[in-house]
Amino acid sequence: MNNLKGRDLLSLADLQTSEILELLDLAKQLKTGKLQPSFERKTLGLLFRKASTRTRVSFSVAMHQLGGHVIDLLPSSTQVGRGEPVEDTARVLDRYVDALAVRTFAQSELETFANYCKIPIINALSDREHPCQALADLLTITENFGDLKGLTLTYFGDGNNMAHSLMLGCALVGMNVRIASPIGFMPSPEIVAQTKKIATGKSEVLITNDPRLAAKGAQVVYTDVWASMGQEQEADDRIPLFQPFQLNSELMALADKKAIVLHCLPAHRGEEITAEVLEGDQSKVWDEAENRLHAQKALLVSIL
Repeated sequence: MNNLKGRDLLSLADLQTSEILELLDLAKQLKTGKLQPSFERKTLGLLFRKASTRTRVSFSVAMHQLGGHVIDLLPSSTQVGRGEPVEDTARVLDRYVDALAVRTFAQSELETFANYCKIPIINALSDREHPCQALADLLTITENFGDLKGLTLTYFGDGNNMAHSLMLGCALVGMNVRIASPIGFMPSPEIVAQTKKIATGKSEVLITNDPRLAAKGAQVVYTDVWASMGQEQEADDRIPLFQPFQLNSELMALADKKAIVLHCLPAHRGEEITAEVLEGDQSKVWDEAENRLHAQKALLVSIL
């Protein structure tokens, strides 16, 4: 295993291709029970400024299954919620816990934690990226297709943190990636440029406003909510703009016949995805949700 001990994961771009592939292999072994490492005296801190179901529960269960401990550092019950500087919080937690998963808004807050902590800092979601989810997605894809190279993933919807991590992850493992978003909701130009640089000579990157073009022949079709946490006030205004990007039977008919459907959840049936597609035979959404546990367990084993 490549040495990830003590390292941060703020972005999927922090990892090399070989490191991602080895994390996925480790996750598979942990999932089958072939490996049962123990971190009995290790403690993971969870500092979440945003609501969470899958991330909070999967990290907690993963650490419990590894024999370790979890401390839930709710802002409402710590000095974080009263405005203590991140730098001060970071230096104190660095002396208490063995790793810290942070779910927040600004990527810069994660970077501050990383700068002031010697322990590993994990991006459990920021407005810029969601790398842990993308690792679970890649694990789910390998379970269905084996080799990742040459596969095409198409993402429909807002060019958000999920789109960013999928772009980087696909480029790193040699997958083609297509992002289909409405005008005005395209992914960050900086992330697009970074993705294209990584993908050079290995895979194709397409950013488009045409969902039908993006769907053609894709082996993996992916969507996310149209309004992320913190954007709820924009939800109604976004619906007419995003409607052509709804993942439905019409778009599925353009994809590869063996295509799988992924969604990072929570899902709004009838908005970004139809109930027919979410509950259909091609949906691997529930496997994908389970794989958050296994991918994050592999990450914890590696960094601890």
